[in-house]
Amino acid sequence: MPMHSPPHPGGIVKRQCLDPLGLSVTAAAQHLHVSRQSLSELVNEHAGVSVDMAIRLAKAFGSTPETWLGMQMACDLWQARGRIAEIKIDRIEAA
Repeated sequence: MPMHSPPHPGGIVKRQCLDPLGLSVTAAAQHLHVSRQSLSELVNEHAGVSVDMAIRLAKAFGSTPETWLGMQMACDLWQARGRIAEIKIDRIEAA
């Protein structure tokens, strides 16, 4: 059974944090003390979760920074694996 792409954490922020609370991106950005643009880029999946944002999300919505960063890493790794054939590296052997 083929694996499916893991969800982008920005979509999770939108669907599981902002929408249920009726928060706009502007209101949530103010609460998180980040720019509206940075939160908008995250929830629209044009930017990833940084360490700083992971801490902010954990404090505001629960879970842990490690959870938010783990979701981001899973998403990034999935995308990188899709480009693995393009990465031309020779194995380094011991002398």
